[in-house]
Formats: sequence, structure tokens, C-alpha cells
Amino acid sequence: MRVSVLIPLPLVGPYDYLVPEGLVLGRGDFVDVPLGRREVRGVVWVLHDSDTPDDGLDPAKLKFVLGKCDVPPLPERLIDFVSWMAAYTVTAPGAVLRMVMRVPAALEAPKSLTAYVIDGPPPSRMTSARAGVLEVLADGLPRTAAELAEEAGVTSSVVKGLAKAGTLKSVPRPADPPFLVPEAEFAPVTLTEAQSVAASELTRKVAANSYSATLLNGVTGSGKTEVYFEAIAEALRQNKQALVLLPEIALTVQFLERFEARFGCRPAEWHSDLSQRERRRTWRAVAEGKVRVLVGARSGLFLPFSELGLIVVDEEHEHAFKQEDGVIYHARDMAVVRASMGEFPVVLASATPSLETVVNVEQDRYGELKLPQRYGVAQLPEITAIDMRVEQPDRGKWLSPVLVSALADTFAHEEQAMLFLNRRGYAPLTLCRNCGHRMKSPHSSSWLVEHRFTGQLVCHQTGFSMPKPKTCPACGATDSLVGCGPGVERVAEEALDLFPDIRIQIMSSDTIRRPSDAEALIAAMHAGEIDLLVGTQMVAKGHHFPGLTLVGVVDADLGLSGGDLRGAERTFQMLSQVAGRAGRAEKPGHVFLQTYMPEHDVMHALITGDRETFIHSEADARKELGLPPFGRLAGLIVSGPDERQVIGTGQALAQSAPLAEGIFVMGPTPAPYALIRGRHRHRLLVQADRGINIQSYLEAWLPQVKVPNNVRLTVDIDPYSFM
Repeated sequence: MRVSVLIPLPLVGPYDYLVPEGLVLGRGDFVDVPLGRREVRGVVWVLHDSDTPDDGLDPAKLKFVLGKCDVPPLPERLIDFVSWMAAYTVTAPGAVLRMVMRVPAALEAPKSLTAYVIDGPPPSRMTSARAGVLEVLADGLPRTAAELAEEAGVTSSVVKGLAKAGTLKSVPRPADPPFLVPEAEFAPVTLTEAQSVAASELTRKVAANSYSATLLNGVTGSGKTEVYFEAIAEALRQNKQALVLLPEIALTVQFLERFEARFGCRPAEWHSDLSQRERRRTWRAVAEGKVRVLVGARSGLFLPFSELGLIVVDEEHEHAFKQEDGVIYHARDMAVVRASMGEFPVVLASATPSLETVVNVEQDRYGELKLPQRYGVAQLPEITAIDMRVEQPDRGKWLSPVLVSALADTFAHEEQAMLFLNRRGYAPLTLCRNCGHRMKSPHSSSWLVEHRFTGQLVCHQTGFSMPKPKTCPACGATDSLVGCGPGVERVAEEALDLFPDIRIQIMSSDTIRRPSDAEALIAAMHAGEIDLLVGTQMVAKGHHFPGLTLVGVVDADLGLSGGDLRGAERTFQMLSQVAGRAGRAEKPGHVFLQTYMPEHDVMHALITGDRETFIHSEADARKELGLPPFGRLAGLIVSGPDERQVIGTGQALAQSAPLAEGIFVMGPTPAPYALIRGRHRHRLLVQADRGINIQSYLEAWLPQVKVPNNVRLTVDIDPYSFM
């Protein structure tokens, strides 16, 4: 028999192998195969009816499969999903499979420990130590010698003596602790009428065991999580697995607590902060069906669920769901595809849904459930724009008199406040006031950001850092380097100068590096140990701070310039989410937006609460230009260490682009970040009418150009970032 095995490498496709006699293989089995001089692991992708299919290959030249891994096979629908996604993203199937097989250790048979249970009569010589061990084992649960010794307060030799006497029997026990199973009926919550209607509809869709896509559209604080928890409960009743995708690790802290309160235990987790042991344990338990609910980052979409019956994409509008390197994809869109291929429901939850999702609702591709009011007595905050052309702060300051007065009033009433600025560090630019030299990252075109707390200049694109020099590297002037513009550290410094007695914390990716950091900060906010929280976009991620009544946005215009086609939409979403942190309990909230463009459509929509008019205005503008979601885009990024080769490759691509009706090729042009880690970057943009298969066009075009070995060509279908 012959099989085609896909290897998790960016190769053209699967390779054929012969199956040795006595080895039974099925589609999806993990196998070891030879590849050149090495041994690699792959997945049986195709089963051939005989060893001589009519494809011209000589069976005598084929190598044999070496063995089969002791792990459940990759589910058929996941195999089909990998193939579909590879075709959609114009990526080698093996590169997509690599995201599935990202934990090689999980394919090895799990180790077991030696544990002990009572299996014979008490020993002829009973001591208090031996009696203590037997008392611990009376519940029938197997324990290792070390565990028994600790619980009974004895030495391990006592345990071994009981085993030698025949009182105890050794039994194997898995080294990994089992995952607890959430209980659908553990602690149901009382829902509002609107929540009950939405929850009933989602529950019905899960019980139907068929595909559906539903937008759960609720204002901030309306209780969307409690609604889709009921859908998860129904999936558990149906003995199905459920996956919840969150855009940021920082979101998981409060989510896990709410989940445990509702279902009696925490779900499994999947994110970059897990240890390799936990990743191995979780991956294998998912494959074996022992994980019933998992919450994770976008990569959780590629776990080998055997009985997946529901996907929830929370904060579906978030840009963080877009993977920008390696295999480039949008997890929200791929979640919809996986649900469609698996024939089960997907729920997209947001207070500020993306235009793509809104259009899908309007065109009846998705259903919609609305939660128009906040839960309980909480009301949406009042939003006020501060015209910075009139209310100017003092020179070198960034907080307007109006916002400073509001902060003072908030602190006087012993309430909490938040200042939002989506810029990390102290200052986004460091330059020499003597010669004007701007500090840049070596081998990159990005500016170095000053981080005053650490005394470092940092490149946020590459991670490069260096101490801030005493002298200018260009002119040699001493103490001439100054920070220009504000980051969150500078805003916090200004606030502390104004209010020296308050307790301030900064929340950004520089201070929150792991879930435990976020958990500690959130606990401090809940305990009232923080008066002012200053943060980047991380503070907008679904946090519930009952004592927070004031939000000040330091630079509301940030993101409205730069030519990003989604700039206005993203700014509206970000500011709406930030504003939604205020007044989520009994006390009313107030939000101040510092802006130089109070007349902008985004500011008007935020102040009036008229999101519908803003969304339809955005839709009309994109429709007129044929931009997503009313047209197709694909980005081509050409990069390499030799700028001339990069330019030449980009020009060759542009010149060889086939002429086709409804397709326009623009570029090449230097990327905004034209140099990163010593690689020069140029971009081309392909725009196509909505009904055109842009992947087929690319597959016919790109092979015509020979790309030099040290030049990389990356395809980005449906680009979100143009950097």
C-alpha cells in the first residue's frame, strides 16, 4: 500500500511512501518517515488504493514509513481545513500543518508514574507510621510514594515496606494531572430579558448541531460573556468541545475567574506564556477529548479537537486576531471557515463589530443578536470632546486644564481614573536639540523609543535596546538628546507631578509580560489600591473595574492619519472600548477625549453614540473605492538584505503581472518600515473586484518570476497592516 505524507515544512506538497506489511494506517495518522538523511514526523494525508497508482512513480524508488505514533489521528475535518487554508493564504500546506504540530513532544507516549493502592491484608506488624499510610489510601485514590510520605508524615521507606509486605500494590498513573470537566449546571446566573432571548437563540443553534455564524452585538458592560456561557453550557450537554478565542493574554485573567464561578472549574488555557510541559499536556488532552472547554489565543484554532462543537471569538473586531508573520491569516475569518467545515456554530462577540462582520450580517450571511443596554443599574458613560486648540495645556505638558480638573474631582471623591495613550515608553522619538539627529534602530528604519524607567532606548519593531547615550552620536554634543512627544511613562510622570499623593500604575506590554502580572494589577484595581491607571490599548481589553468612573484619552486623534484604510474604524473601536471601562457599576462614568479634530466623524459618533451612521459612512466610502469588504486586497512583501535585489524583484513582479479585468496591481514602493533587522522591504498591492478569485490570479502570476535565494516574497491575503 502507498500513502502520501504531509511533512510540517514549507514544501510543495505531501511525499509518497510505502507502508510496510503489518502496519495499518489511516488518514490523519501521525507517522515517522525518512526525508533525505534524516527522520521526520508527518501526517498521512492521502491513502492510495494500491502501491501503483497511475501517476508514473516507480514504487521501487519509494521509501517505507518507519512507524506510527501512539496518538489519536488528526481529525478529517482538520485535515480538510489545513488544505483549504493553505490554498486561501497561498501558503505551502506543510507550513499550515506546522501550526497544528507545534508541540512535537505531545506525539510521544505520555510517561506514567508508579503509584500505590491497598491490595492486601494489613501487615502482621502494624506501626503508627504504617497506619497513617493506610488511612491516607482509604479513599482509594492511587498516590506515589513521595505523595504518601508527605500526606502521612512518614518516610518513603514505610511505603515500600508495606508494598513488600503485600499490603500495597503498585499501579501506573499518568504523570500529568487530568483536566477537570466543567459542569453545565454548576451555577447558572440570572439573565436580563435581552440576555435570556440571546442565550436561548445561541443554545438552540448549538443543539441543532449544524453550522451558523452569529454576531453577538452588545454595548460594553451588557453581559455578552454570560450569554455565550450559556452556549458553552449547551455544548457541554451535547458532549461537545468548545473553543473560546481571546485577542490578548491580559484578557484571560478575569475571564477565567468568571468561567470558574459559572462552571465550577477553570477551562484549559492556550497561549504563549504556557510552559512546554503544559503545552504538551494540553495539546494531547485536546486530541484525546479530555479537554472540554479551552480558552486561548488565535493559535488555539489549530489544536486537534476531536469533538469540537462551538467556537466563540470574543472581541472579534480586534486587530490582534491577525497573524502578521509566518502563515498570514485572520483568526476570526478562519474560525468561521473551521465552523462551516465542521458543521457547528461560531459566535462573534463585540461591542464594536468590524465592518466586515456588519456587512455579513446585512447580507444575511451571519445572524445577529443585540444587547443594547448595560447589565443591571450601570449606564453608558457620558462622553465629552476637549478641543485642544482652545484648551491648551502648558508648554511641555499633555493634560488639558479641563481633564486635570476632572481628575482632581475624581480623586476628591475617592474614585478611580484611567488615562489612555496608545504609545509605550516615555517618548516616541529621541533627537538631538543641537543638530537634529534622530535616534534610530541599527539595521532598521524605526525610531528608538525612550523608556525612562529603565534608561533604555528601545526599538518596538525588532526588540533592540541600548542605554540612552550621554552624547549625540552624530555631533558629539553632551546631554543634548531629548524625548519628543508623550508615551504612557511621560503621562504618568505628569500626573504624579500634579497629584503627588495618588497611587499610579502603568499598564502596557512593558509592565504586563505574563498573565500573573495582569492578575496582580487587576486585583489591585479591585481592591482600590490604585487611584490612577495609565495605559496603552491593553487597558481597553474587556476589563471590569467597578470603582473606575473617569477615563481620559490623552491623544484621541492618534490613528486617524497615515493612510490606513481601517484607521478611522480602528480608532472608533479602540476609543469605544476604552470609554466602556468607565461607570460599569453603580456610579456614573465620564469620558474626556482630547482632540484637535472634534468635528471628525469618529469623535461625533463617540459623543452622540450614533455608531450606525458612522459605520454606514465608512461602508459607503469603501464601497465607492472598491475596498474590503466590497473588494479584495492582497499584499506582496518583498524583503532581503540587498536593496537592489529587493527593488529588482519588486519591479520584475510588477512588469510580469498579467492583465486581467477587475484587477489592479500597484507598486512596488518602499514599505513604511523600509528596513527591519537589516532586511529592506518593498510592497506591492493587488486590488480586485469582490467576485474575483485573487488566489488563482496570484498562483498564475507569481511563479513567472524567479525570486533570488536571499530574497523573500510573502503573500498577505486580506491585509490589515500596511507597515
